[in-house]
Amino acid sequence: MQLEVLHHIAIEGVIGVGKSSLARRLGAHLNADLMMETPDENPFLERFYADQPGYAFQTQLSFLFQRLKQVQGMSQPGMFSPIIVSDFVFAKDALFARLNLSDDEFRLYSQMYSQAAQQVPEPDLVIWLQASPGNLLGRVRRRGIRMESSIDEGYLSRLCGAYADHFASYDGAPVFTVATEHFNPANQEADFATLLQKLSAFTSRRGYFSPGGDFVRR
Repeated sequence: MQLEVLHHIAIEGVIGVGKSSLARRLGAHLNADLMMETPDENPFLERFYADQPGYAFQTQLSFLFQRLKQVQGMSQPGMFSPIIVSDFVFAKDALFARLNLSDDEFRLYSQMYSQAAQQVPEPDLVIWLQASPGNLLGRVRRRGIRMESSIDEGYLSRLCGAYADHFASYDGAPVFTVATEHFNPANQEADFATLLQKLSAFTSRRGYFSPGGDFVRR
């Protein structure tokens, strides 16, 4: 796959997996525009981590409209339009909603999401980064963001399962899955070069790269 001719490349994965770092690295390599999530601008997120049932709905709606505004601001593909690298796909919003909202909240949310999703084009490629819940928890702890201190391995395990379920049926774009347990393309030059090589040889709808035999959930 020739990355330089794509319009939108999205990096996805559970919190702590390194999607934002890789998006910046790939964006710099491709001289691309970045479209990054801005969780600090969600006024409910810190309260959500402290009281998930009490603030899940407000948090989710804030993210929904924030992400919709971002993707609506993308330039339309054309001969001279820039490549865009993002650290999310819009469909992830519904993934988190299913995981965090009550049944009544999710029914109401779904009405708004279905209207919003009609306005959103799919990316041309999704790079799905994976790691085990225990590994992810270590990464979250090491980066030391205060409002993430309440995240535990059980929540990360549920997120990993939700991502696996989502991408099992996702057909909006080609998906290249990368196990990152012992692979760090955002910060290791050799690993980044290896990832670029694997992506250049990727020509189907699904691809998997598992260095060192790490398990990849398909």
